[in-house]
Amino acid sequence: METGNCKEIAYMLGRINAVDEGAAASAQRHSDQLTKPPGSLGKLEAIAYQLAGIHGGLWPDLQRKAVVVMAADHGVCEEGISAFPQEVTSQMVLNFLSGGAAVNVLAKQAGADVFCVDIGVKSAIDHPDLLQHNIVRGTANMTKEAAMSLEQVLRAILAGVKVVDELAEQGYQLFATGEMGIGNTTASAALASVFTGLHPGLTVGRGTGIDDKGWLKKVEVVEKALALHSPDPKEPFLALAQVGGAEIAGLVGVIIGAAANGCPVVIDGYISSVAALAAVRISEHVQPYLIASHLSQEQGHAKVLEAMGLSPMIDLDMRLGEGTGAVLGFHFIDASLKLMQEMATFESAGISKE
Repeated sequence: METGNCKEIAYMLGRINAVDEGAAASAQRHSDQLTKPPGSLGKLEAIAYQLAGIHGGLWPDLQRKAVVVMAADHGVCEEGISAFPQEVTSQMVLNFLSGGAAVNVLAKQAGADVFCVDIGVKSAIDHPDLLQHNIVRGTANMTKEAAMSLEQVLRAILAGVKVVDELAEQGYQLFATGEMGIGNTTASAALASVFTGLHPGLTVGRGTGIDDKGWLKKVEVVEKALALHSPDPKEPFLALAQVGGAEIAGLVGVIIGAAANGCPVVIDGYISSVAALAAVRISEHVQPYLIASHLSQEQGHAKVLEAMGLSPMIDLDMRLGEGTGAVLGFHFIDASLKLMQEMATFESAGISKE
């Protein structure tokens, strides 16, 4: 393990401030004065309190939004666990860069910018808009050896931190996690089992749409990888190296970087949530900066969110990834802030509160 990289990650973790509970309480008092029954806007109110606590006052300006899509390939694809060939990863990266993917369409609607990062794609991609942070040309097959080295995990995390640092310097205040990588639901299921203690039969999902036979094979593959490495949930860096993915480690860095810059980060689906859980296992101080966007169709997703004490805003039966659910979450965040800023109070509207 690289001492320099360890120190740099520790430094970033040390930059994470505790949220301002006083500001969150002030937001709640303000909300209770609005022309509605207290708490009647449910999660929209809870989001407003959380954002006030992160910002340290009423109300944060979150107009500049960034979706960071980490892309990487997985050696475990050799085991035949995906309905799509591995080449789709690089092909989809080009689709993101040309603006043709679902996340591009939804991000445009939400007023957000998409940034695609090559953190571990197998084939080199030459494009002026691609953020080049490749730390491995596809991970190793985790059923035969560790997916990555500890050094590669640390480098991937720091790459994610660097991307957020640079975007924060450019004025972005709200982040969303996205990913692309054929085979990454298998790595995510393995990590979910590590961090929640659940059997792979409860963490492995359908991914790209595999049938029952394919699902059983995928469960066996995860069981084999876990039996080979015996990952320790108390060693999140090592677990990421043994059965993780470069894009998952990169998203850990995105989350740490967002928290270190005092910015909320909206978590997408299963893969992003597993990355968030890994980040929480590394440091519980990142948890208050997390906002869960949606509940994925992947069966392990709810348990991963539960392990972090997060409740998703929506459930649309989605399982695409890319950051699509997180981008939809941007609309609810905007709505939450608009309500707090523009609704009349009982006093200003001349309405009797009692």
